[in-house]
Amino acid sequence: MSKDIRIKKGLDIRLVGEPEKALTNAPRSRTFVIKPSDFHLITPKMVLKEGAKFKAGDILFYHRENESIKFAAPVSGTLTEIKRGAKRVITHIVITADSQDEYREFNQLDVSKAEPEAIKTRLLESGCWVFVKQRPYDVIANPEKTPKAIFISAHASAPLVADYDFTLSGKEKELQTAIHAFSKLTKGKIHVGIGSNGTSPFENLVGITLHKVSGPHPSGNVGTLINKIDPINKGETVWTLTPQDLVVIGELLLKGKFNAERIVALSGSSLKSPKYYRTKIGAEVSTMVYDSGLNGENVRIISGGVLSEKKVPADGHLGYYDDTITVIPEGDDYEFFGWNKPVFNKISLTRALTFSWLTPNKKYVLDTNTNGEHRAFVQTGMYEQVFPLDIYPMQIMKACMVEDLDAMEELGMFEVAPEDFALTEFVCVSKQPHQEIIRKGLDLMYKEIG
Repeated sequence: MSKDIRIKKGLDIRLVGEPEKALTNAPRSRTFVIKPSDFHLITPKMVLKEGAKFKAGDILFYHRENESIKFAAPVSGTLTEIKRGAKRVITHIVITADSQDEYREFNQLDVSKAEPEAIKTRLLESGCWVFVKQRPYDVIANPEKTPKAIFISAHASAPLVADYDFTLSGKEKELQTAIHAFSKLTKGKIHVGIGSNGTSPFENLVGITLHKVSGPHPSGNVGTLINKIDPINKGETVWTLTPQDLVVIGELLLKGKFNAERIVALSGSSLKSPKYYRTKIGAEVSTMVYDSGLNGENVRIISGGVLSEKKVPADGHLGYYDDTITVIPEGDDYEFFGWNKPVFNKISLTRALTFSWLTPNKKYVLDTNTNGEHRAFVQTGMYEQVFPLDIYPMQIMKACMVEDLDAMEELGMFEVAPEDFALTEFVCVSKQPHQEIIRKGLDLMYKEIG
């Protein structure tokens, strides 16, 4: 069963640095890092102490407020350091990896015969539950709640991110196993969005409602799927998963091991040879960045796509949920009188002084320069041009800023996540941090409404 979804509002940002469809094994990382900040609103309680040895899949820590939610080690090794910040909050868990992984063994689970509670228990005890997100609030799902539907986007529309048709090739068995498992955890449908022109492994799977999606970014955002198919009302919950996380879950259920493999798209104009790498969650980004080679030294490394906000240092590590590393020029140069002359090498929605509209198929080199500082919101109508959700973007952000919970509810806050506002932030002439504003609003709602 399939249904086409055509998105008209949005913006395709065409950039130099798309990765070649070639897969290379990344050099083995010496260290791996898990950052509790990747798991929003989670307070970690350590199971292991510094110096402890463990296998891949052993539990490192659990959520202090819900001990059933556990977090597993992506590799086998030694817990080298537990870094803490202000008020002794854990910021980094540093692992020195073994040269080869040894896995914690789980009994194989016959999904076709297993009861829903047995499937949920396996996902929780193995650490795979952390891949299940929920809306509202865009946090790890509450295992005590049953979702009205599950949403998966296998259509990558953001600039320079991993192409799911490529990264999921040959993973049909794992995907189908995970789909069978989750079909037992909801009474609703499992909605999957794929590109209308690609060849997705999801096309031949059963137990899903397939949607062929077309149109500019953010057509590939899972939030866009939710809004166009089954919007969330107060009191309702939906779950979301990424395709590569489904593969990890499927392999756990099929083979009884937690294999935290990631196929990472290393992309961006500051790379000599952008390509795909096979690595593990939490790996050193340098193992891939320097293997590919840099164009210049003054660069920004991002764990995620260019529209995300996750800058990492050269000796940093891949974010837990990320399957893209982007390397672009650091925009710390100042263009004298740049505001007062025609521009031919920058992207813009307007035709005032900027002439990107003359070359619609041109690919650009994007840097991190915001070309200005934060100032009051300016009514330009540009947000609405790139925001396809049936929500008023400026009004909902203003409601978040003044902490008006009633207005936030009425305007559709239950179904959004920060990534849904990445494009409005990109085109914002006021240089406002839209994603940060939405995140703070969601946190307030979670605290007050829960």
